[in-house]
Amino acid sequence: MRSRLPRVAASTAPATQPPSLPGLDPAWSRLVTVPAWSGDRTGGTDRAARTWHLLDTAGSLAALGVEPVGTILCVHGNPTWSYLWRSVLRTSLEVARAGGPAWRVVAVDQLDMGFSERTGVERGLPQRVADLGALTDELGLTGLVVTLGHDWGGVVSLGWAVDHPDVLAAVMTCNTAVHQPDDAPIPAPLRLALGPGLLGRATVVTPAFLETTLGIAHPKLERAVADGYRAPYRGAARRGGIGGFVADIPVDARHRSAAELDRIAAGVAALDVPALLLWGPRDPVFLERYLDDLSERLPHADVHRFEGAGHLLPDDADVAGAVFDWIGDRLSGGSVPDDATPGLPSAPDQRADVSRPLGAALEDLRESDEPALVEMAAAGGPRTITWRLLARRVDEIAAGLDDLGVRSGDRVSLLVTPGADLTAVLYAYVRIGAVVVVADAGLGLRGLTRAVRGARPDWIIGALPGLGAARALGWPGRRIATVPLPAPARRALRVEHTLVDVARRGARRLAHGSALPTVPTTDAPAAILFTSGSTGPAKGVVYTHGQLGAVRDVLATQYDIGVGTGLVAGFAPFALLGPALGARSVAPDMDVTAPRTLTARAVAASVAAADATVVFLSPAALANVVATASALDGADRAALARVRLFLSAGAPVSAALLTAATELMPNASAHTPYGMTEGLLMTDVDLDGVRSAAASDDEGICVGAPAANVRVRIAPLDASGAATGALTDSAGVTGEIVVAAPHVRDHYDRLWRTNRVARLGVEDPRGHRTGDVGHLDASGRLWVEGRMQHVLTTPDGVVTPVGPEQRIEGVPGVGRAGVAGIGPRGTQQVVAVVETTSGRRARGSALASPALAASVRAAAGVPIAAVLTVPVLPTDIRHNSKVDRTRLSRWATAVLSGGRMTRP
Repeated sequence: MRSRLPRVAASTAPATQPPSLPGLDPAWSRLVTVPAWSGDRTGGTDRAARTWHLLDTAGSLAALGVEPVGTILCVHGNPTWSYLWRSVLRTSLEVARAGGPAWRVVAVDQLDMGFSERTGVERGLPQRVADLGALTDELGLTGLVVTLGHDWGGVVSLGWAVDHPDVLAAVMTCNTAVHQPDDAPIPAPLRLALGPGLLGRATVVTPAFLETTLGIAHPKLERAVADGYRAPYRGAARRGGIGGFVADIPVDARHRSAAELDRIAAGVAALDVPALLLWGPRDPVFLERYLDDLSERLPHADVHRFEGAGHLLPDDADVAGAVFDWIGDRLSGGSVPDDATPGLPSAPDQRADVSRPLGAALEDLRESDEPALVEMAAAGGPRTITWRLLARRVDEIAAGLDDLGVRSGDRVSLLVTPGADLTAVLYAYVRIGAVVVVADAGLGLRGLTRAVRGARPDWIIGALPGLGAARALGWPGRRIATVPLPAPARRALRVEHTLVDVARRGARRLAHGSALPTVPTTDAPAAILFTSGSTGPAKGVVYTHGQLGAVRDVLATQYDIGVGTGLVAGFAPFALLGPALGARSVAPDMDVTAPRTLTARAVAASVAAADATVVFLSPAALANVVATASALDGADRAALARVRLFLSAGAPVSAALLTAATELMPNASAHTPYGMTEGLLMTDVDLDGVRSAAASDDEGICVGAPAANVRVRIAPLDASGAATGALTDSAGVTGEIVVAAPHVRDHYDRLWRTNRVARLGVEDPRGHRTGDVGHLDASGRLWVEGRMQHVLTTPDGVVTPVGPEQRIEGVPGVGRAGVAGIGPRGTQQVVAVVETTSGRRARGSALASPALAASVRAAAGVPIAAVLTVPVLPTDIRHNSKVDRTRLSRWATAVLSGGRMTRP
């Protein structure tokens, strides 16, 4: 080390107490001297007496008169100190004061770091693990101990865990790594810091390494907090440990700490205690490959990725809340319950619900020459694919993929637009047990990147746009192209195979008598479908084969869709489910990322081409179909007259829009199902039901009665707007909507805490808290009143947004309306933001005229603090229909605080 670091790195200094800092209770701070220790402890060469600074809640718990059930041992990394864990200490005491299990928290400053002693001695990984063991011996930690580490402190804490099996209760980590792959370089920021002549200057002589770390917090650290991290490192003489930590990174097998890292990595793989892996995906140092490695070593571990968070995870996200939620579940009362096996929430056994594989209809129809798919955007007019051809193509692709080494459980990202290729690929992957990852292109490039990286696919299959994005943005996975590519393009895009090659490979295997793998079991994972991202970062929703089969069955039962039905699917999931239903499917000619590109003529052409009797469109697509109806000719209208059922879902659909659509399809029954990515069909209402609901005094939008095998209940809201009440199916109770059904999703991918929230207080293993707020009426119909995060808590009580929005939209001159809250919860003021329709639409945002504001206030039914007008309300990115109330709230707050009148 001394040959690479300046002499000042070897400076010595005694341990000291930290100054007063925000979030740090002086009562936690203490100095502990560990006496010189003998040779019976392996791993360390410096065995002199050393003084540590640490934060410890033992005294605070004693003042509360409570006995801890165990200890959480927190170990920071580089270049932080125990200040990193201040929220964990604070939360531990809040839990204890509230009567929960009392856990002592000990957060150490590693030697040469924070306010601990500057030893002047090189401290490699073996020494640091031994140091921590000597300290815990001195502290006399007995009973249950849970480790919590971050960065290089994660490695040190795991080393301690491996060495102390007698007291280890569980392990928790935030963004760390125990293995560096041989075929991957160390992350770029560390390569730069380790560069010749740079290490000392970047880490010790200057605070560059420290400042860079503080600068990548998401969101940016408050100045006082950043100064808190800087406090122990004022001056080069205090920063020797920062440089020493960087120098101790094992860049190859010859490094002095490589053997210890290998020992810890092997020991971690042998741990059988509960484990929690918390991750910030925006970390430029600890990349997702390190999370993958830890997940493989700890396959039973619970994982939660805080989308949007980065390296300084305990500051970026609510790590403390997740930690104590998890400990409360996994180590209830200080012991591991017999039924608290680590891992994802147990999936319901779907075997009783589903007896047929998802592709059973395709298998039944494999000898049929009737149309299975119709492609409208094909060159030269519509192209028809028969059931026989589709079944053969699925078999060939499945056999080819199996020959390439795609195995059951492999994740495959599908970057293919709806059509024959996507359908054949999807059913081929499902057939061999691979897990298909479907992220809607409507998420946008940034959202799609987050989704694909988060899902960590083993394979990517796509056309040029998707493969180009995958290459440019560094998405993981081996590449298969759906189109032939010249050799230079294949090399540039890192494409290994084309779909044609895969199918030919499979055809040869089948011709030689090779069999396909065994059909997956119903409880095996089948798909990860990403949510729209309209209420936060898109989440990966995991479905088992049985649950996808249950989705097929509820659609077949509810709408009488089956063999021989012609289905126009303007929404990709329904296009993909067509073959599972045995339905003849057609995806209309449109841009799937922009539902408003669908025209009435395109729908009529699709209906005619597939002799369709069922049409499914998103509300935005349906609105544009109605708006372009004047272009229909007699043949188009005749085709639309053959439709017996049309469905529109994904966002609220007004009676006026359904009525207008019915005029185009006069013989069709109009339905608007309610569902979500986590459960595609929960309730259903037809046009007559929507019309009758319009005469009701109920608040919100009526979405009808539960579908077959669906149970709907309500978790009542309390005065703070939280859904804390016991589940009920009583009429007139407003709260969070909770559903249960065989076709509800299994879990969210790598989102342990989100899974927990979605099932909190729901005893049915097939239950799901939807995040929507609403109520049931006396007839058992469900009314949706908004989203839980959009519930307003005003001085006059709780306000749900949809009812006021509907009443405001009835004001002459108002188009759409959005209701948002400004100010602190409990004292929020309600702001109405409207699109105007009278005269020329406003070019910019403005305060409403006095007359319009008065009319809006009179209609709203709740006190309105301000009325603003905008040319267009912001909406979600997938359906282009749901008003983005969170964005409205931020914008209205800025505007009413004196900001510019820009568009939201």
